Amino acid sequence: MPLTDTVTTDEDLVRSRLRDLLAEHDPASTPAVEFLGARFDAGLAWVSFPVGLGGLGLSPDLQGLVERELRAVDAPNEADRNVIGYGMAAPTVLTHGTEEQRARYLRPLFTCEEVWCQLFSEPGAGSDVAGLATRAVRDGDEWVVNGQKVWTTLAHTSSWGLLVARTDPDVPKHRGLTYFIVDMHAPGVDVRPLRQITGEAEFNEVFFTDVRIPDSNRLDAVGAGWRVATTTLMNERVAIGGGVVARSSGPIHEALRIWKDKADKTSTQRDRLMELWVESEVARLTNMRARALRTAGTPGPEGSVAKLVGAELNKHVYEFCVDLMGMTGTLFPTHYEMRRPDRAVFSGGADPRHTFLRSRANSIEGGTSEIMRNILGERVLGLPGEPRMDKDRAWSEVPRS
Repeated sequence: MPLTDTVTTDEDLVRSRLRDLLAEHDPASTPAVEFLGARFDAGLAWVSFPVGLGGLGLSPDLQGLVERELRAVDAPNEADRNVIGYGMAAPTVLTHGTEEQRARYLRPLFTCEEVWCQLFSEPGAGSDVAGLATRAVRDGDEWVVNGQKVWTTLAHTSSWGLLVARTDPDVPKHRGLTYFIVDMHAPGVDVRPLRQITGEAEFNEVFFTDVRIPDSNRLDAVGAGWRVATTTLMNERVAIGGGVVARSSGPIHEALRIWKDKADKTSTQRDRLMELWVESEVARLTNMRARALRTAGTPGPEGSVAKLVGAELNKHVYEFCVDLMGMTGTLFPTHYEMRRPDRAVFSGGADPRHTFLRSRANSIEGGTSEIMRNILGERVLGLPGEPRMDKDRAWSEVPRS
């Protein structure tokens, strides 16, 4: 894509690419796939990614500029259709994938021609993901996978899944894992809905019965699955709680809107609204500083801070919204209709009564709030870790329920 102006700074480069993108692809009339593909080719998908892979090799802090400018012209944005792809799969493939894997997966991921899901948690391995039991056994140039995953967001719309499986049960649990990209339409993959408190089934359970995965779909080395999973998990926490939004937007915007429309306001409610607004602003500014420090790949502990604060704050804000609505807050708008949505709503953008119920999951998905506190206590504050009796024992020797 040609540059219209002389480029003197990184910000100039980004602005120039944005001008050219919008001049050549009218956001009001260009189909979403075409616009997002052009955005990827211009290096404006993730500006911190390398040139040719959707980025410009610049500071991730400039991503905010891209998002603001494109949001201002209502440019196509399908991120909520592919939240796992954008927030977790892309940085994982970038960090641990081969050149061929990066070239194959990143562009159709960004255009949402291929949606991704994450296959980590199991019925017996939720908070302790490294204790998972799904097995992958090598058979020549393929791996045969058997097992079950659970709480898989948007698995029913996904083309690809990020799968961690146990390839060596005779070593300690963290060392016996390998990471794969699995075709969600392969024979033996069975996706079943899990109906939630909202009535819908955004989550799923996934069963694998003799599913064959080519070795070319393995990310990183055999046995390096936990290292790769850590990249995914750290990015997941940033994706869920670390977004940087405009002041007074997101969940707190809903609270402000309902407050303005409410006739019988009380001083107690006003004080609570101000408390929540201040907490929201502190979280937003903290996320801004954290993003300025991040580089492409694996974020630091700021991801766990953002995840913990965001999860708890979302619940508190939407509790307040429902309280403000009075009896109307008890009338659920969709009557708990069973449906399988094609988009994920982590916070905001939906009826506040729906998001009030959906926000219950915020403190579980992406790592529970309790696990986030453990991580921050041990890795940031330097507090003693919890006792781990299975750390040096082979996974096959550890009793499981």
